[in-house]
Amino acid sequence: MLRLLGWIFTAGFMIFLGLAGAFVYVVWDVSKGLPDTKQLASYEPPVMTRIHASDGSLLAEYASERRLFVPIVAVPRKLIEAYISAEDKTFYQHAGLDWRGIAAAGIRYVNVKLTGKGDIVGASTITQQVAKNFLLSNERTLERKLREAIIVQRIETAFNKDQILELYLNEIYLGLNSYGVAAASLNYFGKSLNDLTLEEVAYLAALPKAQTTTIRSSTRPARSSAATGCSSRCTTTATSPSRR
Repeated sequence: MLRLLGWIFTAGFMIFLGLAGAFVYVVWDVSKGLPDTKQLASYEPPVMTRIHASDGSLLAEYASERRLFVPIVAVPRKLIEAYISAEDKTFYQHAGLDWRGIAAAGIRYVNVKLTGKGDIVGASTITQQVAKNFLLSNERTLERKLREAIIVQRIETAFNKDQILELYLNEIYLGLNSYGVAAASLNYFGKSLNDLTLEEVAYLAALPKAQTTTIRSSTRPARSSAATGCSSRCTTTATSPSRR
């Protein structure tokens, strides 16, 4: 009996070593040729060229993509809280990956596949979205996910949470050829970020998860159900700790 237990223990230990070695090799192999996160520190978006008249009125804008860069210190707190509430509630607690969210998304995926009811949801954090938008592609492969997991750890080590938010809020695509919250605020509402109402903030925060962001520019967008839900909670969900 003791010999059998010893054999089982030895076999289990060898299997564990084999799996650990395979994991280390996969991580090493995937890490080769990863983009350097240092390029994020020198990020300079291709902003619009705007021509004004002598009285200050806007005459014309020239750009292939509508972008307006805004530093994180100039972003209203209510807008930051709305996006964290809608996109990544544990942003200030996790280190790049939300393991609880990943587990919940996995369980939901299995449930949807078995029952055919409900929608499949993702568990990407804001840091993961920064990694994907700046350094990776949108392909849905296991290798890309592994590369993403490694890069987000590097991003979280190299940048503080405010810097990551700044990258995210200035790069995210929000429809109407708008990249970043400042450009979207002007395109949808004709306002600067500081002039947005709570309902308008909630609407912008709901756009990434909306079924479609193609809204006619000639009309003021009506509040979506997602925006309505966000407006009631976006000011209380996320609270920023002191900077890291």
